[in-house]
Amino acid sequence: MTTEPEPVRSEGPSVVTAGDPAGPKVIVLDPAGAGKHGELPATWRPLAERRGVFWCRVPAGGALTGADDLLGDAGPGDPEITVVASGPFAAEALQLVERHPGAAARLLLVDPASDAFLASGDASEANEAWLTEHDDVVAKLRDAGTDVRLIASSTERPEDRVPPPLPLGHPDVVAAVRSAIGAG
Repeated sequence: MTTEPEPVRSEGPSVVTAGDPAGPKVIVLDPAGAGKHGELPATWRPLAERRGVFWCRVPAGGALTGADDLLGDAGPGDPEITVVASGPFAAEALQLVERHPGAAARLLLVDPASDAFLASGDASEANEAWLTEHDDVVAKLRDAGTDVRLIASSTERPEDRVPPPLPLGHPDVVAAVRSAIGAG
């Protein structure tokens, strides 16, 4: 994705870190740029009590390099790494994890098909089609030991309130991440 970042979203640090950086890690590729004041979104803070959370604020610039470095530094016997990405950066997340075979235990996707306008009612079907379209890379990642999963899709429920992609700070996204990584 090569669009110019919005000035307000690009303010602040490129990566917000919370929790234990030496323990299991969750790398979040956030296209919305939440956390510009250096704190995780409130919904994610409890997860940082058990894991290192690296919130990569993509509009700030340098965030994808930070994520690439974290995966590149992972070695055998290191704590597990989970990567979370949504629509506008789902394809980049596939490429990022593909560059470091086996470094990520999981790649968790939220509304990966929403890199263009997508109605909430069409999100689930479009996301499944996106996964099928990228099946060759997904299969390669799975062969390298990375579990690739669609964990959340926008719906027409009132609590979603916005068109896809579902924001990564949305309670349903956090609950799905917690479930996928076994963090209750």
